[in-house]
Amino acid sequence: MLQQLIDLGVLAFRQINSRGSFKPHVSLKFMSAEGRSVTFSIDTTRNPRKCLQPDAYLITHAHSDHNGKSAMLSERALCSDKTAKVLEMRYGKTYKGSIMGVCDSIEVADVTVHTFSTGHTPGSTAFYWENDVGTRILVTGDVKDPSMLPKCDVLITEANYGDPGDTTCYFEDDVAGLEQLLEESSCVALGAYAFGKAQRVVELVRSLGYDDVIEMEAKSLELTRCILEGAGNVVGLGEAGGNTLCVVPPWDLDRLAWHTSKYVMSGRSDFRYPSIQISDHLDVRGLTDMVHQLDPEFTVVYHPGGHRPGRFAAHLNYLGYDAVSIDMIDNVLRNDFF
Repeated sequence: MLQQLIDLGVLAFRQINSRGSFKPHVSLKFMSAEGRSVTFSIDTTRNPRKCLQPDAYLITHAHSDHNGKSAMLSERALCSDKTAKVLEMRYGKTYKGSIMGVCDSIEVADVTVHTFSTGHTPGSTAFYWENDVGTRILVTGDVKDPSMLPKCDVLITEANYGDPGDTTCYFEDDVAGLEQLLEESSCVALGAYAFGKAQRVVELVRSLGYDDVIEMEAKSLELTRCILEGAGNVVGLGEAGGNTLCVVPPWDLDRLAWHTSKYVMSGRSDFRYPSIQISDHLDVRGLTDMVHQLDPEFTVVYHPGGHRPGRFAAHLNYLGYDAVSIDMIDNVLRNDFF
């Protein structure tokens, strides 16, 4: 089936590192319109300096499972300006690559790369370009809102909740439940991870008309002030007197006053506190609808680890879309041959 991808002028391959195990995620080799051989590595760790480098390390966003902590140290890294800021804040290192805005374009190795928002985190970016034969290639990273994404011929995408046989991969955000909670209590703590989920929660409660002060844990506050427009009046824990809405990582809920109503912003059921379904991802129905909307000739499901990419690729094939998962890519190169 990978021959179809080659016929479209794209070679997808994986790399093996010096320890003999797979580097995370996937790389693409293609020809530019000017006839130059170009390689883009997607959400993966850097190659050692002694090895040949790709033309670009594409970093879709700053969550750790997309390996920006490593790739950000290469001058060939490419991500949005917000993603670069978050990487620096989270890891205390200087981002050394190139940046652009979301919904922007940049020239990389004679290739014009366009960026689009995926709605997953502030600054999360899909990358789009064309090769020498006019094949339109789109790399999404993780997706929450695909409405801005362009149609493509080759789609490189995720399957965090892509298993159609798993009931936990079907969900809808309980925005109404969150709104009711805000109406019923003035002293509520919401458990949300510092990057991504915390900003989504602030954005949601503001959209629901909550304009009072919000207290936040220090790292969540720093990130929110830096990357979220329209956050409103957000302050540190205790700075508003404590009798207000506060947003902290789930593991910090125990540290708050006993009389505070505590909830976790997640679909998971393994927390000690009740949860409200608020996700940063599409469920399997949303992912399927996205593929239908983008209408690719071929799809590669490259993320996350485990069985879900394979399950989602099989689901797409059943629906008539040609697709493979990352574990089916048998073009493997070692670092020293890269």
